[in-house]
Amino acid sequence: MSDMIKDETSVRLRKTSWFLLVLACLSVSSAVAAQAQQFSADIVTRHDNAPAPAGRLSVLDGQVRIETPEVPDGFFLVDPAKPSAYFVRPAARIYMDARQSSRLTRLLVPVDPDAPCPQWQAMARVAGLASEGEWRCERAGEETIDGRNTVAFRVSWEAGVGYLGWIDRERRFPLRIKTDDGTLIGLERIKDAPQPASSFELPASYGKFNPEALIEQIKQSDVWVSRPGAAEASHP
Repeated sequence: MSDMIKDETSVRLRKTSWFLLVLACLSVSSAVAAQAQQFSADIVTRHDNAPAPAGRLSVLDGQVRIETPEVPDGFFLVDPAKPSAYFVRPAARIYMDARQSSRLTRLLVPVDPDAPCPQWQAMARVAGLASEGEWRCERAGEETIDGRNTVAFRVSWEAGVGYLGWIDRERRFPLRIKTDDGTLIGLERIKDAPQPASSFELPASYGKFNPEALIEQIKQSDVWVSRPGAAEASHP
């Protein structure tokens, strides 16, 4: 009788171990699939129902590349995992902090579809908008957009008006953003396809441009012109 109990217990343990192994594999596969999400899309803005092309976007493993017609001599590279946002100028072989040069680097980034505020706020801080206080994301329902399941969030903060974002659950990425001025920023003609890793890399030969350092250099040269009266004020 005791041998039968031992055999039955052994079988149950093997079944349980197999179930846990399968569950772990499924969890890892889901995590890898989410991380390895690759796609490209056109960025289109709409104001008063009038569409206008606003650029091109590519995503690879959470990194984002954005090209816009406003700055045709370069592109933006965004990495929320660091977090960082750069503007790259290949012709000059330099890159610089994007700061507030484009709101797209703050809005069009991978987010958690159940709690997007931490990622959005982190990118706002990278842009130098840390003074806006803590952000709040209030869920505003779900909606199907172009056949994609999205969850909507109303974003707000203490120091200003927020926006409304629709997040694609599968891609874990904003599909649409409606800003406080009524502008709708959306992704269209989305194509799920492998993206070249080289498009998201900063070549080692590129140098980082630092505007503050350049200003300090100019101040030390004969080109700098002090404010009238400043010299006299500093030498009584």
